[in-house]
Amino acid sequence: MQCELCQQDGGEILYRDDKLRVILVADADYPAFCRVIWQAHVKEMTDLPAVDRAHVLDWVLRTEQALRDVLNPDKINLASFGNMVPHLHWHVIPRFADDKHFPNPLWGAAQRDGVAHGLPQLAARLRAALAG
Repeated sequence: MQCELCQQDGGEILYRDDKLRVILVADADYPAFCRVIWQAHVKEMTDLPAVDRAHVLDWVLRTEQALRDVLNPDKINLASFGNMVPHLHWHVIPRFADDKHFPNPLWGAAQRDGVAHGLPQLAARLRAALAG
């Protein structure tokens, strides 16, 4: 089976250790859309030992906090689907009342043209916040 998350980074690397990586996804409508991706190919959180579950959740929460610190969004969406790519990863998505889909999920019907809340040097700012 070919797994895109095993074969490529999936976006711009914001943080990486031997167990996971945090990436900035290339999405024009949601320029601060991040993913926390487990390096090894596992499908579910319960496939991980407790110490690894704690590690990945810690980085999901660190990513959420970095996005809050840098962008001050109205809401953060956290999701772990893996229906299309059965490789453990978490979506960490800052949401704004004027984004394209708000209050619906990104995968729902668009509500308006929306504002993309990117910033100059966004990746560098997020890296600094994650290191913080």
